[in-house]
Amino acid sequence: MYILPLLSLIGAVTALPQRRGGNRNGGGGATGAQRATAQQQAAQIPGGISTATDGSMIIDSTVNVNGLPIRFKVSAPADQFLTVTNLPGAAATSANGTLGVNVLLHGDGGQSFFDFPNQAVQANTMGVALLAPDQNLFWGGGSGLQRTDGVAHAQAVSDFVTQMLPQMVAFDNSKVFFTGVSGGSLLLSGFFVPAQMQNFANSGVMLNCGGMPPQVAVVDATAVAGTTIHFQSTQSELKLLQNSIPQAVVAYEKIAADQGLSAAQINALQTVDNTPTGGHCAFDGKDFVSGVQVMASSFSNVIQAGGDGIVTGIGAPSNGQVKKGVVGNEQLRFVGGQKRWVVPNDKRWVVPDDKWVVPDDKWVVPDDKWVVPDDK
Repeated sequence: MYILPLLSLIGAVTALPQRRGGNRNGGGGATGAQRATAQQQAAQIPGGISTATDGSMIIDSTVNVNGLPIRFKVSAPADQFLTVTNLPGAAATSANGTLGVNVLLHGDGGQSFFDFPNQAVQANTMGVALLAPDQNLFWGGGSGLQRTDGVAHAQAVSDFVTQMLPQMVAFDNSKVFFTGVSGGSLLLSGFFVPAQMQNFANSGVMLNCGGMPPQVAVVDATAVAGTTIHFQSTQSELKLLQNSIPQAVVAYEKIAADQGLSAAQINALQTVDNTPTGGHCAFDGKDFVSGVQVMASSFSNVIQAGGDGIVTGIGAPSNGQVKKGVVGNEQLRFVGGQKRWVVPNDKRWVVPDDKWVVPDDKWVVPDDKWVVPDDK
């Protein structure tokens, strides 16, 4: 695996594509812009150094992992970055730190990478977000439930966290957690958790608005069974996911049971909720972006040890408590739900404190839809 020399990191983050005049998508007009892939358009959004909502320093750069370009955002107090990075304020001399890490994998199209909803330090845990190395910005590639590059993408995420991150910032490698949003949850549940959890002992995974049973062999069932997992959906989830999420719940419950865990032990580790009446990822009953933020802001309450399970701002009729043990709650009840997901026109890739967005009419999920197989 090639690792970007971190001595040159400060140069790399300042050399990322900057905002340009004229047509921002580089196609010489609307026709060219429409031909540009989501990945190409994302590359035009500036990276570099910025300030998080809590005053932490955000580094936005790209590294090559196993031949895949992984763009990343790391948000932490400046003094937690290693001095070898030459970043302003960096003071850490060892990768062994006290902060945990919450790694977010966005949904199809990349919205949550640019929103970076987990950027603030929460319960002594820093935020990291990774951008899918796919032309459509789909984690696992492919589409729908067919994530054809799932194995490679899951390996890249694991290698980034275990090999790249320690060269940049100090953190506690026994406290690494993961958050999935929509397609990111599909990669985590279908590929990452079954194949990589042996590398992340005592971890926790929050699967927002997405989930499916393992698509690959479970490498270490004991590690998977010991992982804290929360499945969060809504009553009007996408039709495609109304089957796959309950199937994932059953599959992971069985893995734990097969390892000898009792129903009570399983319920302490694996929880599920789809009480809010919103649509896909609209956990606050309003929209995708604000809904994802609601869950991210309460991550520690849901996933980390001692969390009370309360999500502030979650939509009605929820009372805020989302930690319901999976045993006895496997069959979620859904009402309605779209067959496809259209990226909201007014919510695409807003750059915080800059307000530059990719033009609303120039980029959508391919064909402007998430197509349910056999439903063309």
